[in-house]
Amino acid sequence: MQIHTTAGIDIGTGAVKAVLFQSEGGENPKWLGKRLERIRRRDPLDLARQCFEEMLLEAGVREVDVNYIATTGEGENVEFRTGHFYSMTTHARGAIFLQPDTRAAMDVGALHGRAIRVDARGKVLTYKMTSQCASGSGQFLENIARYLGVALDEVGALSQQADDPEAVSSICAVLAETDVINMVSRGISTQNILKGIHTSMADRLVKLLKSTKVDEGVVLVTGGLANDSGLVATMAERMAAQKMDGLELQSHPDSIHAGAIGAALWGAFRHKKLADLEALPIAS
Repeated sequence: MQIHTTAGIDIGTGAVKAVLFQSEGGENPKWLGKRLERIRRRDPLDLARQCFEEMLLEAGVREVDVNYIATTGEGENVEFRTGHFYSMTTHARGAIFLQPDTRAAMDVGALHGRAIRVDARGKVLTYKMTSQCASGSGQFLENIARYLGVALDEVGALSQQADDPEAVSSICAVLAETDVINMVSRGISTQNILKGIHTSMADRLVKLLKSTKVDEGVVLVTGGLANDSGLVATMAERMAAQKMDGLELQSHPDSIHAGAIGAALWGAFRHKKLADLEALPIAS
């Protein structure tokens, strides 16, 4: 069986993620490497090249030996890519790789939230996305954390320390930020403010999830906020309140890489199909 090496690069609004896989004719994928770089006003295309090269160096793989370089998210302008895949399909496939029992991916990124119902193979059955209002997104939470003087990696733990969460507007990010300013002036603790923010976000995200009509299996949180333990815990609470008993909400340490993983795996599949076509005899 021929060994194929494929890379996946996911350019999001807040970060660039890259992964490297080897597989046997597209089967039994083995993870060789991964990279993540926060964009922070840098050029995402330059970061994509940087992540790719550093990942190859760490894995001991030459660029010429990579059979397919697949991009997703905002990566269609990466010049060295072989092909590009829509992010909804890559998050679905990546979620199945990370947790085979996944029946829905809850992608919470910098600018939107998206609930994706999938089958056992990672095929997208239906999806729902938040509106243009940013109050269900990572950028919104980052703005609130900055105002409160809290690092993003502290938000989850602080939220779980809340003892009297303060309700915020779930309609508009601007109104919610105004609520937070008022809370600070009234002396509401950071923990209770963050828990209120998480509750507002979770209510919107769980509503999306419910609208996909998924009723059993694992819901895997993916995207930039997948490792926000406070948000994940609050989503689980809201799902229980909605009596979504057939679903089990999970995150994974590599959930933020789900889009890149899915791109690499779809790239392996496409490479194999193209190789099979090239191997067919030419009709005389």
